[in-house]
Amino acid sequence: MSEFRRGWKPLTAALIGTACGASPIPFNVLPLVLGPVHAEFGWDFAQAAAGVTIFGLIASFLAPVFGGMADRYGVRRVAIGSTIAFAIAFAAFWFMPPSLGGWYILWAVLGLVGIGSTPVTWSRAVSMWFQKNRGLALGLMLIGTSISAMIVPQVVTRAISAYGNWRIAFPVAALFPLLIALPVALLWFCEPRPDERPAGVADASGALVGLTLRQAAGGRHFWILFASILIIATAYGGAHIHMAQIVALHGFSPQAAASTLGVVALGILTGRLVVGLLFDRFWAPGVAFPVMLMPALACYLLSGTGSSLGIVMTGGFLLGLAAGTESDVIAFMAARYFGMAHYGRIYGMLYMPFGIGSAISPIIYGVVRDRTGSYDAILFAAVFMFIAGGALLLALGRYPPSEDLHGERA
Repeated sequence: MSEFRRGWKPLTAALIGTACGASPIPFNVLPLVLGPVHAEFGWDFAQAAAGVTIFGLIASFLAPVFGGMADRYGVRRVAIGSTIAFAIAFAAFWFMPPSLGGWYILWAVLGLVGIGSTPVTWSRAVSMWFQKNRGLALGLMLIGTSISAMIVPQVVTRAISAYGNWRIAFPVAALFPLLIALPVALLWFCEPRPDERPAGVADASGALVGLTLRQAAGGRHFWILFASILIIATAYGGAHIHMAQIVALHGFSPQAAASTLGVVALGILTGRLVVGLLFDRFWAPGVAFPVMLMPALACYLLSGTGSSLGIVMTGGFLLGLAAGTESDVIAFMAARYFGMAHYGRIYGMLYMPFGIGSAISPIIYGVVRDRTGSYDAILFAAVFMFIAGGALLLALGRYPPSEDLHGERA
């Protein structure tokens, strides 16, 4: 509990920053405007969804760069600067010209500036404040995405209904990072001083210990994590973006779709807290694998048409567990297997497959929908992807001894 007494302020700032950052907000707004964009411009679902693919790919390739900047210059500067830039870029969608090229350019700009407002930065500070309770602390930080998914779709849906224009969704959502996350981060977000760092994060002198990116990438743990994250993100990302359309195919209203996204958020929240708590007490890969069997079941429940709303929402909840667990996997295992000295860069490299999978997945789901009229084929493929991605984690083996993480001081 002493860790929470020392670190609750930066943890709270990181939670709010995660909730209002580029990780959850675009993915909670796009599902609600995908249908109106399709109706207004006549773009097919794959073309419209490709915007978030561009955003995700650019952000993913820049994640190690922003992570390295956080390692070198301090996470506070990077996180706050990127939060401001993300809010401005997202609000700019209000001015989008009626062209597919303009749509793609705005998503590209968002990817260039937004990645520093994601857990790539926030989790570095949290992992430096917490060691014994790191899984729980990271889980608490990452429930920010769940809070965002429960609140943002409801606010955005009401704004669209009130103004009769889907464009209003973007400046309204941009108020979250600008008016909520930014003031709290300015007040409370910081890294611990060397004398405040817990044992296991730093050596006796307070210097951070851990492997360099080169050392981490030279071992099997890094590439097992890389492959697992890529497979699971590809299975999940498109299902989330197209969730409103999946719900519509079962015969339900946009309001029901927004409620289902809220249930997905509840599943994410459950995964974050429960899995994070279990990670502190048990071998993390052994916890993650059985949890990944639940979203596999979810994809089966979401397939077809005409299911009851209860079945659809159950599928949404179980699917949310995948996102909740995977984010914990990236943050927790990057610190546990590779140490903190170069955490930002290593986390950024492991965020890359997450971003790439999340980016290409909406296009795959969209292509399947455009060509077959349903999502069944890709949902059935996702069943096996969740199982395979979870099973890969079992190959990680035991945690490395602390002495093996003394690759470099920082």
